[in-house]
Amino acid sequence: MLNDRVRNNEQKKTLWDRIIIQKISAPVVVLFLVLASLSVSFIIAREGFVIGVIILFVIIGAPVAYATVAYPEFGIVVLIVVSFFVNYLSRLVPEDTPIGLLMDALTYLLILGFFVRQKKERDWGYFKDPITYFILIWIGYNLFEVINPNAASILAWVFTVRTVGFIMLMYFIFLYHIRTKEFIRLLIKIWLVLELLGALSGFQQEYFGLFVFENKWLHAMPERFGLLFIGGHLRKWGIFSDPVVFAYNMVAAALMCIALMFGNINKNKKIALGALAGFFLTVMLYSGTRASYVIIPAGLIMLFILNYNKKVLVFAIICSLILGFFIMVPTSNPTLARFQSAFKPSKDASYNERAKNQARIKPYILSHPIGGGLGSVGVWGQRFAPNSYLAKFPPDSGYVRVAVEMGWIGLLLFCIFNFVIMYKGINYFYLIKDPELKSYCLGMIIIIFSFDVGNYPQQAIIQYPSNILFYLAMALLNVTMRLDIEQRKLKSETVAKKHNESV
Repeated sequence: MLNDRVRNNEQKKTLWDRIIIQKISAPVVVLFLVLASLSVSFIIAREGFVIGVIILFVIIGAPVAYATVAYPEFGIVVLIVVSFFVNYLSRLVPEDTPIGLLMDALTYLLILGFFVRQKKERDWGYFKDPITYFILIWIGYNLFEVINPNAASILAWVFTVRTVGFIMLMYFIFLYHIRTKEFIRLLIKIWLVLELLGALSGFQQEYFGLFVFENKWLHAMPERFGLLFIGGHLRKWGIFSDPVVFAYNMVAAALMCIALMFGNINKNKKIALGALAGFFLTVMLYSGTRASYVIIPAGLIMLFILNYNKKVLVFAIICSLILGFFIMVPTSNPTLARFQSAFKPSKDASYNERAKNQARIKPYILSHPIGGGLGSVGVWGQRFAPNSYLAKFPPDSGYVRVAVEMGWIGLLLFCIFNFVIMYKGINYFYLIKDPELKSYCLGMIIIIFSFDVGNYPQQAIIQYPSNILFYLAMALLNVTMRLDIEQRKLKSETVAKKHNESV
């Protein structure tokens, strides 16, 4: 064994000598590197910061692109990390820089990697599940909308499918490539670390002020400042695109921490998860997003129903008392006052305005079974059909947007789709035997349910990273059930083998 170690060390040393000393240290290579660095410096000095970013993307992008296709697990991690920071990075470059193409490129590469691996394995058994079937139905309906006669612009459909349709395909990528409990554990840790970085960014904005580039972005458009500065308080957004996405991610992360606390883990981990949940919920208040405040009790109620026991009952009573105290206590704090207003919607001017808008658009929804076409409202509607009736309509709610763009048929399909996800997820939760996998499944159910509830007052799953995390959570429902079945099958085979050997 000692000789083997010596031999391995000699081989590594030889490899180092051959690549680093003999190859890279060669005069021609050194000269090339010097000339390349001088050329890049000259180009950046002449053309500006943007070209430097492009060159950096090319240098880093080529190996990352290869690794994403060849090693999909690595690609999944990169996709999740970039989805958290893509909006943050966009504020460091000019507003018209198409940095969103970075996410498009990653999704396309992962899809390519999927087909490359599928060509070798030829295994479609992972996708035989009702959730998968409804995903395909929903994607098919989105594609069908291209022939919607009510659509004012085909380009609006193209841009919407590009940003929404391809993200749906990530469900299949996650479902196919997540194959071990260890990888799930890694993804959960990365998820929580990224959420913590987002929370720290919001904390920094609240107590230490904005960075120069954040302040510049805030004041770049007067209407943006008007939307974020309300009641003498600036709503915080952290590393995310806006305060709504920030708040929803903080709530989802907090609820996942609470769900994981009910798993079979040691006391120190439970304390750490509890501290994280408390921090996430505290920072969430800085967003000033009232819709997120209602998601908290909704998610906890679902958690208590699924995991009911005496300890959970005590925890539920404590949470109810704390929530009731914060709702009823007199306060002059603007953040707490905004929190309390979320539970008094009839006194909320913005809620009443949304109710009026929904009442106004209801006749249109009923008279257009397949809607006005994908992208007919919001940014794409204002860009490609600015004079149309729907382009001027503020959808606010994710469900209202689906109803307006895809009609009441689309809304019905979307609701059935969400019902199937929750039904299968809950069913899997009760069937899974492994405590760790069970806690992961519970966490994903709570997150999906929270996004479903939050999709009514706001559009919860159209921005990064929420859309990526939503489909990741959906995939993990199936993955946890699949891994549990595999574990039980392996265990029974092992027991049978030992029995046969003993006989």
